[in-house]
Amino acid sequence: MYSASAAFLATIPSPDRGVWHLGFIPIRAYALCIIAGIIVAIWWGERRWVARGGTKGTVIDVAVFAVPFGLVGGRLYHVITDPELYFTAGKNPWNAFAIWDGGLGIWGAIALGGVGALIACRRKGIPLPALADALAPGIVTAQAIGRIGNYFNQELFGAHTDLPWGLEIYQRIDPTTGLANDLTGIAVGHVPLPDSPVHPTFLYELIWNLLVALVVVWADRRFKLGHGRAFALYVAGYTLGRCWIEFMRTDNANHILGLRVNVWTSILVFVGAVVFMILAKKRGPRELPETLRSPGDERDAPAATDPSDSASASSSDTNTDTDTAPAASDTSDVSTDDPPAEPRDEVTADAGSSTVSGVSSSDADKSDKS
Repeated sequence: MYSASAAFLATIPSPDRGVWHLGFIPIRAYALCIIAGIIVAIWWGERRWVARGGTKGTVIDVAVFAVPFGLVGGRLYHVITDPELYFTAGKNPWNAFAIWDGGLGIWGAIALGGVGALIACRRKGIPLPALADALAPGIVTAQAIGRIGNYFNQELFGAHTDLPWGLEIYQRIDPTTGLANDLTGIAVGHVPLPDSPVHPTFLYELIWNLLVALVVVWADRRFKLGHGRAFALYVAGYTLGRCWIEFMRTDNANHILGLRVNVWTSILVFVGAVVFMILAKKRGPRELPETLRSPGDERDAPAATDPSDSASASSSDTNTDTDTAPAASDTSDVSTDDPPAEPRDEVTADAGSSTVSGVSSSDADKSDKS
């Protein structure tokens, strides 16, 4: 039997609380993580969209519609799949609106957030699949950041484990009511609950999401994914990991035919994403930059060389494959508003890259770290 100090050193401790107060204003770690994830997704998505040839500021404009829709969709999915938490005897149904207490389903957030994004894209006259491709790695990275909020809330963990990275779960007491409450309470003497340490499944998903983001960035650069295929790859990768992580979780969940609801959702969405990738491939190469700009946008064509936007320099990349950069003689990637270039000896200026004697140098790609 090990002492409390030894257990602390051999495991991952939980935070003593998830809420702090500035006077009467509660500062919730869960909300801060959601906000931070949204900011990262918008920032990275904007960079990737511009790199593809889209207009700067488009992602922010779309987010005005997509983010509120996504929050509502995420909450709806949670409430619909766990109605007993709000609509059974002794429960307060108004708590279904208490989004600050946690409870967002990513499936509903993506689905209804996509509806909001579609409305915005229709208004701006740009293709939603292309925008989704630009946003894909940022969205899954935002999901990884959001999982940190689950860590502060002491939720989404697995069964008991003796592994060195086991998570200690502490009993928390609400100082105002004296009742146990993981969300608003404060840890009592950092005494682990009997089943501690447990599998930190939130951490497993966080790491998996970051890996999915890296895979999407790599595949997007390597295969020049377009027409929604990068987004579908993200969805397939995420659901693949979510499926096995769901089997490790021990929190209460509704079941269908012996499997958790989220397991079935993961399987169905995974199949749908794979089918979409196969069908979207028939639509041909990635969208041309001029198709990503709203009608009436007369600004010069942006750099549309490498949408992955990684920080790792790629100046040594001298691949002569025509997919690496637009050919110098291909005028389809050059805005018709541009003045004619001065004649140069075997050097043609392009919107975002230079081609010298047929050898291209792509823009630096920004890496992240979901």
